[in-house]
Amino acid sequence: MALAFTYSHHSLDYTSTKYNDHPWMVEFDMSLCITSGSEDEPPVRPQVYLSEWRGQKVALSTLSSAEYREDFLHGVSMLQALQGPHVVQLVGWSPEDLLLVTEYHPLGSLLSLDATLAQERYRSRDTWQTRLRLAVDYVAALSFLHDGPAGRRVMCDSNSLDKTLSQFLLTAQLRLVVNDLDALPEVDASRGLLAKCGPRELTGDFVAPEQLWPHGEGQPFSDRLMPGYDERSDVWKIPAVTRHLMGSVPGGDLVHFHLFQIHQRCRRPEPLGRPSASDVLLVYRSVYASMGREAAGSRDML
Repeated sequence: MALAFTYSHHSLDYTSTKYNDHPWMVEFDMSLCITSGSEDEPPVRPQVYLSEWRGQKVALSTLSSAEYREDFLHGVSMLQALQGPHVVQLVGWSPEDLLLVTEYHPLGSLLSLDATLAQERYRSRDTWQTRLRLAVDYVAALSFLHDGPAGRRVMCDSNSLDKTLSQFLLTAQLRLVVNDLDALPEVDASRGLLAKCGPRELTGDFVAPEQLWPHGEGQPFSDRLMPGYDERSDVWKIPAVTRHLMGSVPGGDLVHFHLFQIHQRCRRPEPLGRPSASDVLLVYRSVYASMGREAAGSRDML
């Protein structure tokens, strides 16, 4: 498959000094479709292929419909603006072909975490340390999105636990990177800029209270009347995501004990009563460090 392709300045280690902002004609070997739309709904998300470029495996994402071109371009702009340790590495893109190429992570999304850690090669790493470090990575990514170079961004593709987990990739080092950035509206209270994550009514206790229809069952949902919200809606979800990430490993109960107070603050009904993601991150890192010291001290006593 040949196409006009723009390389990212943040490309992988196999970039060369000749890469610039001008398109180059390049060849991709598309071998395996990793994801696709389900049979009972249109493929809103891109199809992702395991591809090869210059001897390196990459993930090649292509849209099935130009209807989602604006989402595609927004996702590319966010990937460009947010390149760093918390975000999947961008190799390049082709706006004409609605195609995006990123670093390939064979372990897939966080949805496969338990299955991955159940494999024989990873079983010894299924510990509270590994799982809490993933939770730290998750909160660090939120903190970066909320206070990063692209402004204050809300992670809108997070209206359920599974949807949230699908936004993150698991690296070979069992760390997390954000992969899907095509739904990151900017919020800024000083400019009256608030987010609404889609035009449909959200339900359930995973989403924050301010994301629920506030006018009761007597009044039909209306996107026009639905109030906006800010990045604290992401903070509300942290305890539920961490609870899932921790699973039922030995030591997990102690992690939950240490995080109890900050999680209570995350679940306050009023958004302004919740901590920022950066405040939560400080607590998470402190708990990880202190529990690590306690574990090391216990081993020394044996």
